[in-house]
Amino acid sequence: MTLINEHYTEVNDTYLFSEISKRVSAFAAANPDKKIIRLGIGDVTLPLPTSVIKAMQAAVEEMADPATFKGYGPEQGYDFLRDAISADYKSRDIKIESNEIFVSDGAKSDIGNIGDIFSTDNIVLVTDPVYPVYVDTNIMAGRTIRYVGSNAKNSFLPSPPDFHADMIYLCSPNNPTGSVMSREQLKEWVDYALKNEAVILFDAAYEAYISDPELPRSIYEIEGAKKCAIEFCSFSKTAGFTGTRCAYTIVPKILNGRTKPGGHLPLNRLWNRRQTTKFNGVPYLIQKGAAAIYTEEGKREVRDMIGYYMGNAAIITKALSKAGITFYGGVNAPYIWLKCPSGLSSWQFFDKLLNEVNVVGTPGAGFGKNGEGYFRLTAFASRENTVEACDRISGLINI
Repeated sequence: MTLINEHYTEVNDTYLFSEISKRVSAFAAANPDKKIIRLGIGDVTLPLPTSVIKAMQAAVEEMADPATFKGYGPEQGYDFLRDAISADYKSRDIKIESNEIFVSDGAKSDIGNIGDIFSTDNIVLVTDPVYPVYVDTNIMAGRTIRYVGSNAKNSFLPSPPDFHADMIYLCSPNNPTGSVMSREQLKEWVDYALKNEAVILFDAAYEAYISDPELPRSIYEIEGAKKCAIEFCSFSKTAGFTGTRCAYTIVPKILNGRTKPGGHLPLNRLWNRRQTTKFNGVPYLIQKGAAAIYTEEGKREVRDMIGYYMGNAAIITKALSKAGITFYGGVNAPYIWLKCPSGLSSWQFFDKLLNEVNVVGTPGAGFGKNGEGYFRLTAFASRENTVEACDRISGLINI
């Protein structure tokens, strides 16, 4: 009989967002006349930028012509996109070479797959609360996971621990808390990684939402980071690619991992080997669309899109402030992390919002034990629905 990977049985049977979907579906079936407003899962609502659509349409026409048709592309991504990403980093005084950039179908995929190039003997460090993928993929691999507390006492911005770790997952702006690390805070983590010969897996999926020039948008703004960090970026929330699927991961050529005998190997080479073995690349027309956001027109459209969502965040934070609710995020981040009122648990507040005012959010308990008693709202709904949801929530809290 074929044996299974029994570590899969150690993962929670119910994925957070699957449970949310189940409860919302049951409520909708029982109340077909109710308008449900969703501020839970971080999916975007605005259409793709016009420049992206034009580029993809032109790429479709290329695929119809034998002279310009594209079959299999490079697993690492086409040069036109990798060069555009590299140029964008250079415009921010960060030197990232094109061959250090790997285009993929999503940051979530890469964050889950990156473990392929690391030993299962590594000790993994995550903050709590945490994006579930960081935890679940390492449970599936059988790695030991240790936690560092992220809570109100440290404004959901924890410092490095006093114990050793080999793989460190960081996210800034943070999902779910909306907190953003300063240069000084991020430098502490870089120094910790260098001291421990660890690798930081830095999730920068929301970096484009940072408007404060004093806050780092890339870990490579920190001295020494290229020797200890891999950065994951995404077009999903930046340019509305949640359903289009395109992202990229940066693995510096000077970043090494250790072998058991004590030698070192470049992680860039290992990740390249993994991708060429298991991944066939992102479709040409999708990459052409992604490259369009680096044009002047594309940059303007992306700024407008982000401005729209951050306008929603401002509406939410204003309503929560008026209601006397403690919250984090909503500035330089599209997530708002609020303390549940009246001592309610995360799921109690979820059910109360759903059943009484028909608004969906995300229970903080689903992100870890430190998330209990907290709740995540996103700024990715339409403006009309955001305003209406805030009115409903304010009315409920003020009763």
